[in-house]
Amino acid sequence: MTEARAATEDLQDCLPAQLQGPGARITRVAAGLSGAGVYRVEAESGSFVLKLAGMAEPSATWQRRCQTQALAAQAGLAPAIVHVDEPRRAVLSEFVVDRSFPMYYGDPRTREAAIAKLGSMLSRLHALPLPLDAEPKLPRDVLTGIWSGLSAQFPLPSFAAEAVQRVLSEAPPASDRSPVLSHNDVNPTNLVYDGEGLLLLDWDTTGPNDPLYDPAAISVFLRMDERSCLALLSAYEARALSRLPERFGYNRRLVAALCGAVFLHLARHAGHPGVSDGETLESTLSLGDLYQQFRTGAQSVATGAGKWRFGLALLKESLQL
Repeated sequence: MTEARAATEDLQDCLPAQLQGPGARITRVAAGLSGAGVYRVEAESGSFVLKLAGMAEPSATWQRRCQTQALAAQAGLAPAIVHVDEPRRAVLSEFVVDRSFPMYYGDPRTREAAIAKLGSMLSRLHALPLPLDAEPKLPRDVLTGIWSGLSAQFPLPSFAAEAVQRVLSEAPPASDRSPVLSHNDVNPTNLVYDGEGLLLLDWDTTGPNDPLYDPAAISVFLRMDERSCLALLSAYEARALSRLPERFGYNRRLVAALCGAVFLHLARHAGHPGVSDGETLESTLSLGDLYQQFRTGAQSVATGAGKWRFGLALLKESLQL
């Protein structure tokens, strides 16, 4: 829902009757470029998350995504859905307290268990049936589209173009596996660890994709080394692997380049001017160093500058994979 819609429609109308009333407190959490809005709902009966999709999205696409999210929730892979208001494009889900998967993974004492849970969760996700009318959005095509708009109108450092062109000119290694129902945006902000299992949030980009894309994506954002990647894929496959598939490495480079381009696009949308200080590959912060600045508050991904640095760090990561 856009700001204009939020101003003219009572968000309580999106809630089921038993939650409506003065006792329900609704607070905006986030907003996306598509016009989607996310709200926290506090009521006497519990805490919930209300998500309203942008009205520009085709109704059939939204319905298909809701069906997929409901299927994932039934399988214990997403928070339980409490209410759906189709005319308002609203989905109300249970709020799940996050106990921080990155901390769980980052602790050497629990890292092995964290990787095992992550691999198992992705395997269960990919075992879900693909909707018959699901249309794949190939990551390479998405990257091509985003980059063509960026490179023509936004001043960028030369290594950013090098990272993107390197991926786009690379022939994808052959795969003998059929596409699966992929989340397509598995990153730490979309993972909820409730103390026992893992749940996935934000199903906006779900659709058919290469089975190795989701594991590759989270391995990039968690900065997994080769040993951890092997453990992740072994848990995913439920068998011990001795080497990483070439297609997994390719997907890691693709994910880093695509997400880097997305964050540069978001930085431009947020008003960032682009290259101003002659950024080079050497002067750009690594993903690990940038994460440290995010943790200390020296940088924030909520700002245009933070999005710009995050995008460049991901493109630098792609070149180094």
